Parts: sequence; structure tokens; C-alpha cells
Amino acid sequence: MSLTEPSSGMPLSRYLVCEGRELHYTEWGAQHAEVVVAWHGLARTGRDMDDIAAHLAQRYRVICPDTIGRGLSQWSPQPEREYCLAFYVRLATALLDRLGIAHCHWLGTSMGGAIGMVAAATTLRGRVRRLVLNDSGPETAAAAIERIRGYAGNPATFATVTELEAYFRSVYQPYGAMSDAQWRRLTETSTRRLPDGRVTPHYDPAMVMQFTHYADDYQRWNEWDRLSLPVLCLRGERSDLLLPDTAEQMRRRGPQAVVVEIKGCGHAPALNTPEQFALIEGFLGAA
Repeated sequence: MSLTEPSSGMPLSRYLVCEGRELHYTEWGAQHAEVVVAWHGLARTGRDMDDIAAHLAQRYRVICPDTIGRGLSQWSPQPEREYCLAFYVRLATALLDRLGIAHCHWLGTSMGGAIGMVAAATTLRGRVRRLVLNDSGPETAAAAIERIRGYAGNPATFATVTELEAYFRSVYQPYGAMSDAQWRRLTETSTRRLPDGRVTPHYDPAMVMQFTHYADDYQRWNEWDRLSLPVLCLRGERSDLLLPDTAEQMRRRGPQAVVVEIKGCGHAPALNTPEQFALIEGFLGAA
């Protein structure tokens, strides 16, 4: 897949400096006026959004950033200060400002949902029209955080990309059904080769400083209760991160989200099936 020039629905690959840091993002459907920002999860990259972005690009301009320290975006020279939701929200706000985007819809998986939720309650209040949270909410289960820290803080290394793909298939099994081609794409778009020739996931391991320096970063009921926009939450039925009690509270307080449980998934649905496309497209189209 070429990421340099648009052809037959292919995305553009772009870079912008925001808050003094270079961010990479892919842009789909650049000819459309209405915008969807699609933001990935903690240890992932914007390329995880390829399937849903390609679908939404029939109607929307879709912006899929790599968070600082992930994918092709710059790694932070000040990880203890910049790997946190407050700085990610500043980056997101600067990105929209630099792109001249006055209003958008926001689709975020896990961390990407948290960034959108906080931004919609603060710096982007009134600019985010509709918010889709993919297995993300204002409270994150402590056990899930420890699980994620366990593999993300000490990224595995392998001699071959094939071995790394097998690892991804294991650790991301909760994503749900994915084809061989989708697993291969996930692997090839999130692989980094080390100086010794081995391969590892494409992110800065220091990004887990967020959990030691900002221990309560994913406890965000204050921001949740400030939201005044339509919210759709997709919860993996086996998610250990977004617990059923939290999802029920999301229905009852703040913006009173519509919560839909996605069968056959844990944390987090891969946003790659016609059913998931239809849920998201129908919600955004209701605007």
C-alpha cells in the first residue's frame, strides 16, 4: 500500500510539527469537508485505523495520527513530562489548529478515546461534535493497566518479523476476528528493527512512564460529567479494561452514552467488520 500519493482510496502520509514535536498522520478522503479524527490505542499506531478509515473515507475526511512516541511520530526527549494525557490533548488541539479543522467527530480506541474525551471536555469543547469511544471510558480497571504495563513496558524482541507476528496474534487476540492479511498488515506497520538486527514493536518503551508519573491519568469522571455531546461507546464483551459497572455508569451520568457490546472481542474491537462499520457510520451520520 502506497502512503505517498492518493490513488483508488489510498491515504496520504503527512507530517506536522505540533507543540515542538513532529507528528505523523495518515489522511483519507481529503476531498471531503466533514472530518473524523481516528486515534489509536496506547502501544499502537494510526495504521490500526486503516479499515474503518477506508470505509468512512467514502463520506468523511479521516485523520489518523501516530501519538508522540509511536509509529513514525517523534519520540519525546522529555518522556516523564510529555507521555501523559495532558500533553496528548495539547498535541491533538495543535494538530487540528494547524490543519484548520474547526469541527470534527472523534473516534478513539482505548488511549485514543481518553484523549478525545478529555479534549472534548476542555480544549476542544464545542469543536468535537460526536465522540465514539472504542472500549474506552472515564475509569480504567487497575488489573488491565497492570496487564498492559507488563507487556508494553518491556517490549518483546524477536529475530524475525514472522516471530513478531506470532507474538502480536497472541497478545492482541482480544481484538476479535482478523484475517491473515490483517495480521500481516498490523505487524508490518508496527515493527521497528533494533541496532542488533532484532525486531520489536514500533513505540518508545518510555511511554509507560505515564503510569508511574501520572498514576490517575485514566480516571476521568470529572471530564466525563462535563461532556455535553452525543457519545457512542463500543465495549468488547470480554473487556478487562472497561468493566460492565463502568459502562453502566456511562449510560446514566454525564452525556449518557449509548453503549453497545461487541461480541467475540475483549480489549479492544479491531473496528474491521461490517457490523462495527455500520454502528459507527450510523452514529456519525445521525449528526
